[in-house]
Amino acid sequence: MSYFEIILLAIGLCFDTLAVTFVQGAQKDKLSLAERVRIELTFGLVQGLFLLAGWLLGFSFLKYIEKFDHWVAFFLLFFIGGKMIAEALRPGEDNTHFNLASFGSCLLAAVATSIDALAVGVSMAMTVGFGWGKITVAALTVVLVTAGTAFLGLKGGTRVSAFLGKRSSVISGLILIAIGIKILLEHILV
Repeated sequence: MSYFEIILLAIGLCFDTLAVTFVQGAQKDKLSLAERVRIELTFGLVQGLFLLAGWLLGFSFLKYIEKFDHWVAFFLLFFIGGKMIAEALRPGEDNTHFNLASFGSCLLAAVATSIDALAVGVSMAMTVGFGWGKITVAALTVVLVTAGTAFLGLKGGTRVSAFLGKRSSVISGLILIAIGIKILLEHILV
Protein backbone atom coordinates (compact mmCIF):
# COMPACT_ATOMS: atom_id res chain seq x y z
CA MET A 1 0.00 0.00 0.00
CA SER A 2 1.49 3.30 -1.10
CA TYR A 3 1.40 6.49 0.94
CA PHE A 4 -1.04 7.97 -1.58
CA GLU A 5 -3.35 5.00 -0.96
CA ILE A 6 -3.02 5.58 2.80
CA ILE A 7 -4.21 9.18 2.32
CA LEU A 8 -7.15 7.99 0.21
CA LEU A 9 -7.97 5.43 2.88
CA ALA A 10 -7.91 8.10 5.58
CA ILE A 11 -10.27 10.25 3.54
CA GLY A 12 -12.60 7.30 2.99
CA LEU A 13 -12.75 6.51 6.69
CA CYS A 14 -13.74 10.01 7.78
CA PHE A 15 -17.00 10.67 5.90
CA ASP A 16 -19.09 9.57 8.89
CA THR A 17 -17.08 11.95 11.07
CA LEU A 18 -17.88 14.77 8.66
CA ALA A 19 -21.61 14.07 8.91
CA VAL A 20 -21.66 13.76 12.72
CA THR A 21 -19.62 16.93 13.30
CA PHE A 22 -21.77 18.71 10.72
CA VAL A 23 -24.75 17.83 12.91
CA GLN A 24 -23.03 19.37 15.94
CA GLY A 25 -22.14 22.46 13.96
CA ALA A 26 -25.80 22.83 12.99
CA GLN A 27 -26.80 23.26 16.64
CA LYS A 28 -27.49 26.77 17.86
CA ASP A 29 -25.15 26.42 20.83
CA LYS A 30 -21.75 27.98 20.25
CA LEU A 31 -18.73 25.87 21.08
CA SER A 32 -15.62 27.37 22.61
CA LEU A 33 -12.31 26.96 20.84
CA ALA A 34 -11.22 24.43 23.47
CA GLU A 35 -14.41 22.36 22.95
CA ARG A 36 -13.95 22.41 19.17
CA VAL A 37 -10.33 21.29 19.43
CA ARG A 38 -11.29 18.52 21.90
CA ILE A 39 -14.01 17.27 19.53
CA GLU A 40 -11.65 17.31 16.56
CA LEU A 41 -8.89 15.52 18.48
CA THR A 42 -11.28 12.96 19.98
CA PHE A 43 -12.60 11.93 16.57
CA GLY A 44 -9.11 11.87 15.09
CA LEU A 45 -7.49 9.94 17.92
CA VAL A 46 -10.28 7.37 18.23
CA GLN A 47 -10.22 6.71 14.47
CA GLY A 48 -6.41 6.38 14.47
CA LEU A 49 -6.38 4.20 17.58
CA PHE A 50 -9.06 1.90 16.18
CA LEU A 51 -6.99 1.49 13.00
CA LEU A 52 -3.91 0.66 15.07
CA ALA A 53 -5.87 -1.69 17.36
CA GLY A 54 -7.24 -3.56 14.35
CA TRP A 55 -3.74 -3.94 12.97
CA LEU A 56 -2.44 -5.22 16.31
CA LEU A 57 -5.24 -7.72 16.73
CA GLY A 58 -4.86 -9.02 13.23
CA PHE A 59 -7.07 -11.28 11.18
CA SER A 60 -8.09 -13.69 13.95
CA PHE A 61 -10.08 -10.98 15.74
CA LEU A 62 -12.05 -9.94 12.66
CA LYS A 63 -14.33 -12.96 12.82
CA TYR A 64 -15.49 -11.84 16.28
CA ILE A 65 -16.21 -8.17 15.55
CA GLU A 66 -17.58 -8.44 12.03
CA LYS A 67 -20.63 -10.28 13.32
CA PHE A 68 -21.92 -7.32 15.32
CA ASP A 69 -19.90 -4.14 14.64
CA HIS A 70 -22.45 -2.81 12.18
CA TRP A 71 -25.31 -3.38 14.65
CA VAL A 72 -23.53 -1.41 17.37
CA ALA A 73 -22.90 1.53 15.03
CA PHE A 74 -26.48 1.37 13.71
CA PHE A 75 -28.12 1.42 17.15
CA LEU A 76 -25.89 4.20 18.48
CA LEU A 77 -26.50 6.46 15.49
CA PHE A 78 -30.21 5.60 15.31
CA PHE A 79 -30.63 6.44 19.00
CA ILE A 80 -28.80 9.77 18.76
CA GLY A 81 -30.59 10.74 15.51
CA GLY A 82 -34.01 9.71 16.79
CA LYS A 83 -33.50 11.70 19.98
CA MET A 84 -32.58 14.78 17.97
CA ILE A 85 -35.67 14.50 15.77
CA ALA A 86 -37.97 13.94 18.76
CA GLU A 87 -36.56 16.97 20.59
CA ALA A 88 -36.79 19.15 17.47
CA LEU A 89 -40.44 18.24 16.94
CA ARG A 90 -41.42 18.65 20.59
CA PRO A 91 -43.64 21.75 21.01
CA GLY A 92 -41.86 24.64 22.66
CA GLU A 93 -38.41 23.25 22.01
CA ASP A 94 -36.23 25.63 20.05
CA ASN A 95 -33.03 23.62 20.19
CA THR A 96 -32.02 19.98 20.31
CA HIS A 97 -29.30 18.80 22.61
CA PHE A 98 -26.89 16.86 20.45
CA ASN A 99 -23.85 17.97 22.32
CA LEU A 100 -20.40 16.75 21.36
CA ALA A 101 -19.06 19.23 23.92
CA SER A 102 -20.00 16.54 26.46
CA PHE A 103 -17.00 14.19 26.48
CA GLY A 104 -19.20 11.10 26.90
CA SER A 105 -21.36 11.97 23.88
CA CYS A 106 -18.31 12.88 21.85
CA LEU A 107 -16.53 9.63 22.67
CA LEU A 108 -19.68 7.59 21.94
CA ALA A 109 -20.09 9.27 18.54
CA ALA A 110 -16.38 8.88 17.76
CA VAL A 111 -16.50 5.16 18.56
CA ALA A 112 -19.67 4.67 16.49
CA THR A 113 -18.06 6.32 13.45
CA SER A 114 -14.70 4.54 13.88
CA ILE A 115 -15.69 0.87 14.03
CA ASP A 116 -14.89 0.44 10.33
CA ALA A 117 -11.34 1.64 11.03
CA LEU A 118 -10.89 -1.38 13.30
CA ALA A 119 -11.79 -3.74 10.45
CA VAL A 120 -9.55 -1.81 8.04
CA GLY A 121 -6.68 -2.16 10.51
CA VAL A 122 -7.22 -5.92 10.61
CA SER A 123 -7.03 -6.06 6.81
CA MET A 124 -3.81 -4.03 6.91
CA ALA A 125 -2.28 -6.67 9.17
CA MET A 126 -2.76 -9.17 6.33
CA THR A 127 -1.02 -6.89 3.80
CA VAL A 128 2.52 -7.93 2.92
CA GLY A 129 5.09 -5.35 3.99
CA PHE A 130 2.71 -3.44 6.25
CA GLY A 131 4.92 -3.29 9.33
CA TRP A 132 5.32 -0.87 12.21
CA GLY A 133 6.58 1.96 10.02
CA LYS A 134 3.63 1.94 7.65
CA ILE A 135 0.96 1.40 10.31
CA THR A 136 2.42 4.32 12.28
CA VAL A 137 2.25 6.56 9.20
CA ALA A 138 -1.26 5.27 8.41
CA ALA A 139 -2.56 5.85 11.95
CA LEU A 140 -1.07 9.36 12.12
CA THR A 141 -2.49 10.18 8.69
CA VAL A 142 -5.92 8.96 9.79
CA VAL A 143 -5.72 11.07 12.98
CA LEU A 144 -4.82 14.23 11.05
CA VAL A 145 -7.32 13.74 8.21
CA THR A 146 -10.16 12.85 10.59
CA ALA A 147 -9.43 15.80 12.90
CA GLY A 148 -9.36 18.11 9.87
CA THR A 149 -12.62 16.65 8.65
CA ALA A 150 -14.21 17.23 12.06
CA PHE A 151 -13.09 20.86 11.84
CA LEU A 152 -14.76 21.19 8.42
CA GLY A 153 -17.93 19.51 9.68
CA LEU A 154 -18.25 21.83 12.66
CA LYS A 155 -17.72 24.91 10.46
CA GLY A 156 -20.06 23.75 7.70
CA GLY A 157 -22.87 22.84 10.08
CA THR A 158 -22.74 26.27 11.69
CA ARG A 159 -23.21 27.95 8.34
CA VAL A 160 -26.11 25.74 7.23
CA SER A 161 -28.02 26.07 10.51
CA ALA A 162 -28.19 29.82 10.03
CA PHE A 163 -30.32 29.18 6.92
CA LEU A 164 -32.43 26.23 8.08
CA GLY A 165 -33.16 27.13 11.71
CA LYS A 166 -34.99 24.41 13.69
CA ARG A 167 -35.34 22.24 10.57
CA SER A 168 -31.57 21.70 10.65
CA SER A 169 -32.01 19.52 13.76
CA VAL A 170 -34.54 17.28 12.03
CA ILE A 171 -32.32 17.04 8.94
CA SER A 172 -29.29 16.35 11.13
CA GLY A 173 -31.11 13.57 12.98
CA LEU A 174 -32.12 12.02 9.67
CA ILE A 175 -28.50 12.20 8.51
CA LEU A 176 -27.32 10.28 11.58
CA ILE A 177 -30.01 7.63 11.10
CA ALA A 178 -29.09 7.37 7.40
CA ILE A 179 -25.43 6.83 8.31
CA GLY A 180 -26.45 4.07 10.71
CA ILE A 181 -28.61 2.42 8.03
CA LYS A 182 -25.79 2.73 5.48
CA ILE A 183 -23.34 1.01 7.83
CA LEU A 184 -25.86 -1.74 8.57
CA LEU A 185 -26.73 -2.35 4.90
CA GLU A 186 -23.06 -2.35 3.82
CA HIS A 187 -22.46 -5.27 6.16
CA ILE A 188 -25.71 -7.15 5.65
CA LEU A 189 -25.76 -6.97 1.84
CA VAL A 190 -22.13 -8.06 1.38
